[in-house]
Amino acid sequence: MKISSRNTKNIRNNVAAYLFLFPFLAVFFTFLAYPVIYSLILSLHKVSWSTNLYNVFSDMKFVGLDNYIALLQDSHFWWSLVVTAYYAILTIPFTIFLGLILAILLNNKLPGVSLFRSAYFLPSVLDMLVVGVIWTLLYSPHFGILPNILNSVGYSNFMDNGILASPRTALPGVALAMVLRGAGFGMILFLSAIQNIPVSVYEAADIDGANAWQKLIYITIPLVKPIILFLVIMGTIASLNAFTEIYAMTQGGPYVVEFMGKIQGATRLSGYYLFEKWEAMKFGYAAAVSYVLLLITLVISLINARLMGKRD
Repeated sequence: MKISSRNTKNIRNNVAAYLFLFPFLAVFFTFLAYPVIYSLILSLHKVSWSTNLYNVFSDMKFVGLDNYIALLQDSHFWWSLVVTAYYAILTIPFTIFLGLILAILLNNKLPGVSLFRSAYFLPSVLDMLVVGVIWTLLYSPHFGILPNILNSVGYSNFMDNGILASPRTALPGVALAMVLRGAGFGMILFLSAIQNIPVSVYEAADIDGANAWQKLIYITIPLVKPIILFLVIMGTIASLNAFTEIYAMTQGGPYVVEFMGKIQGATRLSGYYLFEKWEAMKFGYAAAVSYVLLLITLVISLINARLMGKRD
């Protein structure tokens, strides 16, 4: 009887646990698991504009790996990866560096420190489209603040076309906007990590005669390494999926760059390239693009995790 009552109690506990988990599981399978599986199925088919996407057994034609093979032969896709890598190099290191510097400065008991923390964090809360529109106005020729500042110091090249119209400065211009937007988020993470470092560690370093630079290199940075790894991975994902900022600021242009014999957009990142294929109703091809980007993200994240782990 004791065994039977114990089993009954375990069953009741399990049923209660699954009842509490059911809302999450329903949302997970409906809005995450099912779309992931369906997009994989979609990537193996050729889909037309008239295809009923809600019926996997409709007129979709199974083509196997043809979408993936065509993707690997597409110069526009390879160019989007090159531009995305350049964009990641411009944004990820500078976002982490600026966030760390702000966290170190605002970790001190300065007058109005809470106001400064809120002010630096506020841009990361704003919608990406809003940030893109604001920076488009700042970069605007004739009326933009930045072209006028550059003109005042004798650099008038951007007064006619603006910063976003030049293939050399368009992507760095977008990257600058995103660095300043994302630095506040990194600042908050670094600030919480720094405040969790025991004060005794820095006191011991002071006794040993360590200066501020040595404490930063040998204490602060090693102890906030998990935050750095997290920001690198999140920055990689954000770079590969970057769309809204490009849509708001450049629409993939200016289209004056030649790569593999074709004219390419100077800011056509992989996320915007995926949007273009989806907008052209090449749904199977777009699904293949998304899975290739997912694979690239997983590989880069694994490499980053291994490299950061070896330095511990």
